[in-house]
Amino acid sequence: MPIIHRPSWDAYFMALAKLAASRSTCLSRPTGCVIVKNKQVVSTGYNGSMPGVAHCSDEGVCYRRSIDAKDAGKYDFCRSIHAEANAVALAAKAGVNVEGSIAYVTLFPCYVCTKLLVRAGIKEIVYEIGYESKNSDRDKHWQEVFKDVKVEVKEMKLTDDEKKLFVEFIRKNTSMRRIKSE
Repeated sequence: MPIIHRPSWDAYFMALAKLAASRSTCLSRPTGCVIVKNKQVVSTGYNGSMPGVAHCSDEGVCYRRSIDAKDAGKYDFCRSIHAEANAVALAAKAGVNVEGSIAYVTLFPCYVCTKLLVRAGIKEIVYEIGYESKNSDRDKHWQEVFKDVKVEVKEMKLTDDEKKLFVEFIRKNTSMRRIKSE
């Protein structure tokens, strides 16, 4: 019998968050979020425009940059709803309680989404890439504030072997027979 190498739960859910990011319509930073409770996916999200609003990816231009909105006011002019906000909103829309869940995100949440996740009762945030903005004072402030909340935080990057495993599953016809029938 072949030995089957399975990814860890963290790797599995982070890969799903990365896959969710593939649906992003943001030209700047495609981001994905998977909310997991008791090792079950309860919601996913990616950054993109509200329903009925044009997507930057469809227009081929970042709307915020096209109107020359500065970084300081980006949340006022960006059309995208962040991945974490979409995941929490879609869970709420479906009547799914995310309290006590883990959020797997491809980018550590901005301060607005961090507040949203904490308020929604997320108990842990597992992220791939740290968040930084051009406002280091603001970033430092929110890092300090975040230390006071009771949410675990863990950085997690897929290993090369894990990436290879996932790529092979996507590349091949996944459910082809491994063991020949008799």
